[in-house]
Amino acid sequence: MDMHVIPEMVVPDDGSGVVGRLDAALLRTARERAATHGRRAIDELEELAGLEPREFVRRLAVTLHFPVLGSEQLFASTPDFAKVPLAEAIKHEFVLVKRPPEAGGGLVGVLSDPFDGARLAWIDERLAGAELYLAHPADLSAYLARHEEDFHAIDSLAEAHEEAEIVEDVETLSLTRISEDSSVVVKLVNSTLYDALKAKASDIHLSVTGSGMVIKYRVDGVLNTASRVQGAEVAEQMISRVKVMAELDIAEKRVPQDGRFKVSIKGRQIDFRVSIIPSIFGEDAVLRVLDKQDLADQVHGVRLDSLGFEADVMKTLRRLAGEPYGMVLVTGPTGSGKTTTLYAMLTEINRGVDKIITIEDPVEYQLPGVLQIPVNEKKGLTFSRGLRSILRHDPDKIMVGEIRDPDTAQIAVQSALTGHLVFTTIHANNVFDVIGRFTQMEVDPYSFVSALNGVLAQRLIRLACPHCAVELRPRDDELLASGIDPAQTHGWRFVHSPGCGRCRGSGYRGRTAIAEVLLLDDELRQTIIDRKPIAELKELAKKRGLRLLRESALDLVRTGQTTLEEINRVTFVA
Repeated sequence: MDMHVIPEMVVPDDGSGVVGRLDAALLRTARERAATHGRRAIDELEELAGLEPREFVRRLAVTLHFPVLGSEQLFASTPDFAKVPLAEAIKHEFVLVKRPPEAGGGLVGVLSDPFDGARLAWIDERLAGAELYLAHPADLSAYLARHEEDFHAIDSLAEAHEEAEIVEDVETLSLTRISEDSSVVVKLVNSTLYDALKAKASDIHLSVTGSGMVIKYRVDGVLNTASRVQGAEVAEQMISRVKVMAELDIAEKRVPQDGRFKVSIKGRQIDFRVSIIPSIFGEDAVLRVLDKQDLADQVHGVRLDSLGFEADVMKTLRRLAGEPYGMVLVTGPTGSGKTTTLYAMLTEINRGVDKIITIEDPVEYQLPGVLQIPVNEKKGLTFSRGLRSILRHDPDKIMVGEIRDPDTAQIAVQSALTGHLVFTTIHANNVFDVIGRFTQMEVDPYSFVSALNGVLAQRLIRLACPHCAVELRPRDDELLASGIDPAQTHGWRFVHSPGCGRCRGSGYRGRTAIAEVLLLDDELRQTIIDRKPIAELKELAKKRGLRLLRESALDLVRTGQTTLEEINRVTFVA
């Protein structure tokens, strides 16, 4: 592929004075503004240029030596979704189209953002040698949206091979299909699912009230009210619709029910796990969103340095993952990224020379070269029973999705003591509370600390929206209440995010991980065995270099990456 563009936008001013080129200084300014505002460089450039779309694309193409595909030519072309499926085309804002026979035939690639280095690398790897054309971002977006309904005709690679038999049972979501629904209730449910997926929600809460329903999405770990539905009858019918989709008993309203269903949107299938619980006004529903493709994009080839951890934390985790045997514990609340961290650690050590087996509930993503076992309690396959079977399967590394009971805890510890490297999670507030959790499960303290190599406690912190965040210093009393000495905040870049359309009014976009890691040594092990107070253990760990979650969170506030309110929500004030 002839890559005409240097992603860093270093376009030399050759002094040729060619009419129609964008000024090199303008390009540099756009790049600087993009880095500051968190926007795409091409959007900043178009805003700075002040040109109408057609003229902007023409001048950008001249500057970067690209041929242009105008909107009329683009919409008259035929896409080829066999080599680049629609879902990938939408994700990468790139499409392959067929050149008309009179123009010589063949395929050409159309992209809208020539400054995205990662996207250009993806195109180069996927379609080396393809001729590239430039189109306006709005034109390409509209073109892809127009073909959204045709994705079934161009199934991608092996994606549908496994699911071809059940595709008829999968609800298809799109704005067109939703608008065509004749049932008001079906339209309400489907539009809720569609909007939640667009908002990248992890959970959908349907809370029935005396007069209707409140719909909330959990986005970046926080619940936000999305909409309200008036009418108790409509609310009841919406819950019944969800139960039908999840194949639950719509007549049973006195006991909790659990189920699941799938929907398809833009060529990708999304799983929803459904929990129905009786309430004083009827029934409430919570739908957990499990986008396996999105998780695959995050996990496939992911390494620890892509998760946002500090350099020292990554170094420690790599050391723990490289140990020949012992136990590595990851702790934190639900939704704090524990599974993703374990996947990243397994990916880094999976070189094909070790037998790696996992037991999970559920298996959220398939790791290449790893034997993964899903828990099925209805059939008697629990964590403890599955772990016993794993030990007879000659493993080197084992991942246990979660330690929930004393039996699983005992087997995991024994596995670590008998030459296996065990990765697992447990629910606790910090690295020190983990010790108490195992004590409650009646695990022998000496065996536990002998097996334990290290404990990681982590949280996900929302990042301030770059589009609406402004510098604003909190009042001194707010700083003191947060455990911060105002006199020690010189040079801190405090920010406040009021909310905007880009962040759906939340004031935050995206999350990053913070962590505290406790490495066990002989002195720390003896302190635990002697049942010394936690305060003494914590002081000793700090001398060994332990940085608490709160300290990592304060670093994000100091550099203006998040707000004081956010870290107070997630971490305890020291």
